[in-house]
Amino acid sequence: MRSRNTPPSETDLPLFAPDEVTVAKGESVPSYLRDHRARLRERFMTGGPGALPDYEMLELILFRAIPRRDVKPLARTLIDRFGDLGRVLAAPAHQLLKLPDVGPSVVQELKLSEAVAHRIARSRILHRHVVGDWQALLDYCHMTMTNRETEQFRILFLDTKNTVIADEEQARGTVDHVPVYPREVIKRALELNAKALILVHNHPSGDPTPSQADIDMTAQIDRACEVMGMTLHDHLIVGRATELSFRASGYL
Repeated sequence: MRSRNTPPSETDLPLFAPDEVTVAKGESVPSYLRDHRARLRERFMTGGPGALPDYEMLELILFRAIPRRDVKPLARTLIDRFGDLGRVLAAPAHQLLKLPDVGPSVVQELKLSEAVAHRIARSRILHRHVVGDWQALLDYCHMTMTNRETEQFRILFLDTKNTVIADEEQARGTVDHVPVYPREVIKRALELNAKALILVHNHPSGDPTPSQADIDMTAQIDRACEVMGMTLHDHLIVGRATELSFRASGYL
C-alpha cells in the first residue's frame, strides 16, 4: 500500500485525463459528449493517427480549447476552409479568428500543435548528418514551409562532417518574392564557421519551378562559397506536393 506522501507511479495514473465535468455555474458536460470523446481517444490510442481522418484528429486538439461543447462541426468547418489538418495548423491566426467559434484559446491550441510538430521534425535534422538522411530534411522542409502564404528563405549551415550546426530563417518576402543577399549569407556562414550550406525556400503558388531570379541568386551564392572555400550542397524549392532540387535538376 502506498503512503500519502508517496508519489503515484506511471501505472497508477489514468490513461486519459478526464474532461472537466462541472463549471463554475454548475453546467455539466453531456454524457453523450464524454462518451464520444472517450471513444475517439481510445481509437487514437489503439489504432494510432492512421485510424482517424483529419477532422477527428482535429477534434482531439480542439477538446482542450472547447471542453464542454461538441467540436465536430468546427473541426469540419476548419478542414473545409483550409483543406487538410496541416493547412489548418499552419493557417495564420487572423484567418482562423474570422471563423465562427474560433477564439484565442482555439488558435493557441492549433499553434501549439503546429509548433510541437515543427520541433520534432527539426530535431531529426539538427546536429545530424543531414546529407545521409535526405528524406528527413525534405520532411522537415515540407512541414515547416509548404503551407506558408508568403515566401520564406532558410539556410542550413553544416560543418566539415555535413552535420547541421544551425537552421536559420534568413528572410521573408511576399507571395512571389523573397529578398536574399549573397553577402549576408556568406557573412553568417563565416560567423558560424560553417563549411557547407543548403538553401531552402518555398513557393506559395505550389509550383517549385525556379524563377530566373532564383537561378541567378543561387549562382551568386555558389560562386561566393567557392571563393570562401565552402560548399553549396543544394538549393531546395518547396512546392505544395513536391520539391525541386537545384543539384538534381542540373542548376548546380
